[in-house]
Amino acid sequence: MTKQETETQVTHVSEQETRDNKRSVSANEDMRLPSEEATAPTRESWIKGKTHRFHERLADLWEPVANTAIGQWVIQICKVISALWQKRLRFSYAFYFIVFAITNASAVTFLQWSMYYEPTYADPDAVDQTTKLLNSVKGQLTKFVSQMWMEQKFNWLLNFLVMGLIYLVLVFLINRFWIATAVFSAVMITFTVANRIKSGLRGEPILPSDLNFITGGNGGEISSFIPKDSMPFVQHAIQLLIAIAVACVVLQILDRRNCFIPFHWKHPFRNAKTIIGNCSRVLALLLSVVTLVSFTWNLSVPGSWSYMWAARLGDSPQLWNAMGDAANNGPMMNFLRLAHVKTMTKPDDYSQQTMEDLVAKYTKNAKSTNQTRAANLTDSTVIMILSESFSDPTRVPGVSFSEDPMPNLRNLKQTTTAGLMLSTGYGGGTANIEYQSLTGLSMAMFDDSMQSMYQELVPHEKQAYTFNQIWNEQYGENGSIAFHPYYKGMYLRDSNYKKFGFSKFLTLDSDPEITHQDRIDNSVYVSDAAAYQNVLDALADGTNHSRFMQLVTIQNHMPYSNWYNDNQFVEGDTSTLSGDERQSVETYAKGVNITDQATTDFLNQLDTIDKPITVIFYGDHLPGIYNTAVNGTSMTDTKGRANLYETDYFIWSNQASSSAGAKLSEQSSSYTSSNFFMSLAAEHMNAKVSAYLELLSELHQQIPAMSRPVATSDSKDDDNNTYLSDDGNVVPYDSLSAKAKKLLQDYELVQYDLTAGKGYLNDTDFFKVK
Repeated sequence: MTKQETETQVTHVSEQETRDNKRSVSANEDMRLPSEEATAPTRESWIKGKTHRFHERLADLWEPVANTAIGQWVIQICKVISALWQKRLRFSYAFYFIVFAITNASAVTFLQWSMYYEPTYADPDAVDQTTKLLNSVKGQLTKFVSQMWMEQKFNWLLNFLVMGLIYLVLVFLINRFWIATAVFSAVMITFTVANRIKSGLRGEPILPSDLNFITGGNGGEISSFIPKDSMPFVQHAIQLLIAIAVACVVLQILDRRNCFIPFHWKHPFRNAKTIIGNCSRVLALLLSVVTLVSFTWNLSVPGSWSYMWAARLGDSPQLWNAMGDAANNGPMMNFLRLAHVKTMTKPDDYSQQTMEDLVAKYTKNAKSTNQTRAANLTDSTVIMILSESFSDPTRVPGVSFSEDPMPNLRNLKQTTTAGLMLSTGYGGGTANIEYQSLTGLSMAMFDDSMQSMYQELVPHEKQAYTFNQIWNEQYGENGSIAFHPYYKGMYLRDSNYKKFGFSKFLTLDSDPEITHQDRIDNSVYVSDAAAYQNVLDALADGTNHSRFMQLVTIQNHMPYSNWYNDNQFVEGDTSTLSGDERQSVETYAKGVNITDQATTDFLNQLDTIDKPITVIFYGDHLPGIYNTAVNGTSMTDTKGRANLYETDYFIWSNQASSSAGAKLSEQSSSYTSSNFFMSLAAEHMNAKVSAYLELLSELHQQIPAMSRPVATSDSKDDDNNTYLSDDGNVVPYDSLSAKAKKLLQDYELVQYDLTAGKGYLNDTDFFKVK
């Protein structure tokens, strides 16, 4: 080896050793983190150094591979991919606008479609094809869109603009057009599916108050209510949602324009372009959010800018009829209209002096009434039973059976205080009826935007008066107890019942949970017999005083999925119904029959208990399964429409009660609404009343039943509520007596004071039974 070669080799070895030493030192340094006292620049230098050394190691590992044929092939592929990636499209804002318009238009149309259903005809041959076509889903949807140029009603455009504003808020907030499109599509598809199912089952669109079911952790329970025949629709919607999400993610990756508006969190003031981009995005987001919030906040306020602007485009609010409002004006408009809820309008004469005068007036009247009554409400245990969806199915036009579904309770209603209750809902609204029965307040007095008191009112009240508090005042905090063989979070009952003063609330998920949870055959719901047994156990728990007991059953909750093994109403169905409606009605009839027997057994067991007990039993609403009757009932036939809102009720006392066998006159009891139940019970029990119960009793004598509108009347009164006479006929407000109108004014003052006013009555003896 020559001298020169030897020196070269030595130099090479020396360089190699130097590199190895550096790596050794570097490795040792990697094991050491900069001290806490190290300055920020030192830390940054350490991080950069570590990154540089990592790249050196990676290069050393790659160097042997790079010289091979495979390595060169990989390098060439990476270069091609890199070149193509750098040349990928930067989608134009014009393309964004086209996608935005198509997506938004599709969402508006798809959501409106969820409000329409194919009509049924008693005699299809008597209806011409043109009428059938116009009334079909396609015909109704076409009319909603085409009325822009046919009738100059721009409801479709209004919904397009409003939903487009929501879309823009998402775009400016996320600042990724395709991700925002995926989120908007997911929300709209979910909204549409939920709206389609709910409107079909309950005759009611999605409301803002329904969001409390999700935030309250009831998503799983809600999904259990989805009928089997809706599952294919749900599955297709999920598939569509997944496809859109995947497409949007791919487009976001392929789109070279990463941000919709150039925006930089780091170094926001590094140059003029960055400052302009950042300011533009912040300004666009603020402007869109403020506009959306202002529009929503004012939409339900007559005379406001958004109310007037929407009206000019064809919006015609129907706050008393959420279904009609959503069908005619759009589900999104109905939803936003109810997002800002107003409790009540302040009465002109509301003041502390007015309320004190009212207390004095009804206290005097109550004193007079109490002179003729010997008992106290708290002498007896009162059990208030809301029987889920219970009503006589044979009262519905077109429904008949060879066997009576409720023979026992039909006979019982002949021997005790009983009649029909005017419900505020069809197919749903349980909590609203329950609220009325516990408080004595009426939905008819609330603003039309108030749709669910349990979700929109009670959570915001500092205190809420309920009748169970009469027993609490007498016997302490354990004067009342509640049962519901389902989940405690439904309608926020758990928190609301605590505010009402119930000492216990036993449910499937309470601690401890409700004891008896038996089901019948294939039903997923706890039976009424099991629910009653929980009440019987409480009556035998050793408590030595009377109580108020609240029971909400669940057995007859929809859907009605043919889950009873031996259903005699299948063979005994003599109606003209067919298909899914026929099966649902037959299943429901069997459930009513089971409730009839279970309730009779329950009352028989109460009769063996040697302490006074009075039961207030009522169905909350009809099940939403009578499509033929609903579609066949004329909206101008007010009595026919009211029939779909009438359920059965009775008030009964056991043999140990002084009121055993009592039965109020038909004039007093044939018709009522749930807000009058406690005053009726006091009359049935011959029990003393408070000034508040006196007001309710006097009002009930003048107006036996009241509710929000359940029918369209020719009357165009300022008050569109439904009032029934003692024979069940609808009475227009203008036809009410002067005394009835005065009582309604006093009632309105009381309800306003308790829910939206100053609460002057809470500092008086208005609720005290003397």
